[in-house]
Parts: sequence; C-alpha cells; structure tokens
Amino acid sequence: MAEQLKGTQQLKGTQQLKGTQQLKGTQQLKVTQVRSGIGTKPKHRGTLRALGLGRIGKTNVLPDRPEIRGMIARVPHLVNVEEVSVP
Repeated sequence: MAEQLKGTQQLKGTQQLKGTQQLKGTQQLKVTQVRSGIGTKPKHRGTLRALGLGRIGKTNVLPDRPEIRGMIARVPHLVNVEEVSVP
C-alpha cells in the first residue's frame, strides 16, 4: 500500500518540497500595502492579514496561484502588485 506523507509533497526522482520551498523558474507576486485597512470591511482587513500585510508599506512575496490572485482581487484598492520571477 502507498504511504501518505504529511507536510511533504512527493515528486518524481529525488526531489521533495517541504513547506513553502520555492521551485526554480516559477512566478511570484510582490504585494505591497499602499492604503490603510482602517475603515474598511472586516473581510478586507482579514484578507490583508491573510496576504501577510498589516501596515502601509509592508511587502510580501507570494506564489502566483489562483487563491492568492483571488485574495488580491478583493482588495485591489489597498495594494500594489508586481510580478517577480525566481531565478
């Protein structure tokens, strides 16, 4: 029977990904908060926290995945986004 691995993702060959280890050649998004979350809806403030932001000027580099793009789409008026490629 096949074993289930927790916390690691089995790849072909000898490669393994643990946690948020980056793959070479993947796209990432550099998200910077440019406006305050004060006075916004609680869901918007929660989305900022989920993106790893919390104050104006804070930047976080996140993987370019549909989940992250969806979060950014909820708060486009509060953040700036740049695409960054990993060498």
